Amino acid sequence: MQITLKQPDDWHLHLRDDAMLKAVVASSAQHFGRALVMPNLVPPVTTAQAAREYQSRIEQAVQASLPESGFKPLMTLYLTDTTVADEVVQAAAEGTILAVKLYPAGATTNSASGVTDLKKVMPVLEAMAHHDIVLCVHGEVTHADVDIFDREARFIETVLEPLRRELPELRVVMEHVTTRDGVDYVAANERNLAATLTTHHLMINRNHLLVGGIRPHYYCLPIAKREEHRLALVKAATSGDQRYFLGTDSAPHTRSSKESDCGCAGVFNAANTMVCLAAVFEEAGALDQLEAFASLNGPNWYGLPPNSASMTLRKSDSVTPLPQPVAVDDEWVMPFDPARPIHWEVI
Repeated sequence: MQITLKQPDDWHLHLRDDAMLKAVVASSAQHFGRALVMPNLVPPVTTAQAAREYQSRIEQAVQASLPESGFKPLMTLYLTDTTVADEVVQAAAEGTILAVKLYPAGATTNSASGVTDLKKVMPVLEAMAHHDIVLCVHGEVTHADVDIFDREARFIETVLEPLRRELPELRVVMEHVTTRDGVDYVAANERNLAATLTTHHLMINRNHLLVGGIRPHYYCLPIAKREEHRLALVKAATSGDQRYFLGTDSAPHTRSSKESDCGCAGVFNAANTMVCLAAVFEEAGALDQLEAFASLNGPNWYGLPPNSASMTLRKSDSVTPLPQPVAVDDEWVMPFDPARPIHWEVI
């Protein structure tokens, strides 16, 4: 068995910078035509100039590692309490950025510069709504009194729904949705709301992280949830609904930073995302919907044409091996282990 689809895109990707960027970018460029690159560097990408410079570094890294790929990085700006609306509008108008990313301060890796109060950025959000600029949100509250497994649902209730009532014309992507609450919220809102779903959240639940010992390479934010939530994500991804599309949230960290007494959050899944998705969609009896999820819905949402190139995936009788760890200086980045045999390969 094999399937051919338009070359996929990744609508949520972390490439980091410097040595890490150079090490991991080929893992995305070998399969994806485009990727929406997250701005949470140190310091964060908060200006159009910084976005252009980061894009140039990515393009140089692609050229050095996989020049035949044609991979195109699409850029975002990091929203802060001091972001200026005119800067965002101009950056979007000139084609430097495709979206703006909202991190609640302290929500995830390198989010210390994130938004502390939406009231402080309402002028920016109002300008974005007026100029049809997409807001991508890390949808979790960061209050210490809210359980980590409840933070997505609480964000929808206390932050996102009030914001959408106040600015219904603002186009919002809920990034890396992890709960039934999230997909239900998207399904209930027909206008100006979409969601990305990650490879790992479609494949693992919190038991993979915690049962039989802590497995730090499954630790990510938002954290993996109960099996009932994973099944809701799979149902959404395989439904054909144009509001759901692929954002891997591939987020590389070195092995030592993952396997430490305060391990970093992030799963590096870029290299084997497509074979993993083929397994998930086959299991759901929905291989015919994989192209929509991975290749069509995202470009449609962002007003871009699908890629002209194609990708063919073939099912094999043998188990597809995991990608090799990626060397970064004298360290390693470990690839995502889907915790099940995968019998698909990219040809």
